[in-house]
Amino acid sequence: MILLPSLHRAVCTGVEALITREGQAQKAELLQLCSAKVQNRRMYDWGDLKFFLAAARSGSTLAASRELGVNQTTVARRIAALEEALKARLFDRSQDGYRLSEAGMAILEQAERVAVEADTLAQLLQQRSRNLSGVIRVTTPEALANLVLTPLLGEFMELYPDIRVEVIATDMKLDLARGEADVSLRAGRMPTEAGVVMRRLAECPWAIYASASYVQKFALPQNVDELNNHSLIAADGWLATREPFMWLADAAPRAKVWSVSSSLINMVYAIKAGHGIGLLPCAMGGAEPELVECFRLFEGQNHYYLVTREGLKDAPHVRAFNDFIVCRTGALKDVMQGRAPK
Repeated sequence: MILLPSLHRAVCTGVEALITREGQAQKAELLQLCSAKVQNRRMYDWGDLKFFLAAARSGSTLAASRELGVNQTTVARRIAALEEALKARLFDRSQDGYRLSEAGMAILEQAERVAVEADTLAQLLQQRSRNLSGVIRVTTPEALANLVLTPLLGEFMELYPDIRVEVIATDMKLDLARGEADVSLRAGRMPTEAGVVMRRLAECPWAIYASASYVQKFALPQNVDELNNHSLIAADGWLATREPFMWLADAAPRAKVWSVSSSLINMVYAIKAGHGIGLLPCAMGGAEPELVECFRLFEGQNHYYLVTREGLKDAPHVRAFNDFIVCRTGALKDVMQGRAPK
């Protein structure tokens, strides 16, 4: 496969950034990623990048094979071929799975950009050959609609002007199999209902948050046990049945409840107003400059999922939407995990 000049520059940029951070001692080893002469462009099959990215997202070749629809041996072989071509070890392998090495971290961001551009090119070519149209009803909690979905829809509408996306922003879990919606962007445990297919997008951690004014008066709780010494904002209604809030009620039975809310968005405002400390997805809490993160919970246990009614998964306009969301959420991973700059 011929290496595109822009791809070569992107990979080299990541390596050079890591060299700057780690110092000149690693320069000789890391520059092997860019050591091939530009005039000899046959460096590697850039299609191997999708196997690298899938393993980086999921942390194992088994999970990557499920995501890509191939066998586990193929994923391991393609990653090994990429490492051999680049003369660099991209993953640290252990019984727990695949963890990115320093060199892997160096090219991750650029590899994601290449994947996005390659996907965009494929979509544009597909659109020219087949004018996609239709309506997609997407349900998601209002917070996810505001933070993740809405920022992406402008570009999607430019690519597919004849596909109309109807956003159903609700905290209620609609039944896709019964036709209440076509696609759902969800956060939590892996969906288990019948009649749907799903793709895991990113981790969804939660954290305890407080306002700066609350912290000045009462200090930060340092661990779960100290929650009993603070005032909590509790959940009500359907929200109270969600696993994180059921856990909170059991973990801090002696905490004083000053405020109760059935809406995550209202809960954000209650925390900002100093009514007490509260539990939020890090995507929401991390987006609020006025909130202080106390400590994180449930890391590795909850994820964002793109869920589709099984009967629609192969519909061209639905598949175009799903592929677009999967590609673009990589760029929003810091936002989804509450790590983006405020």
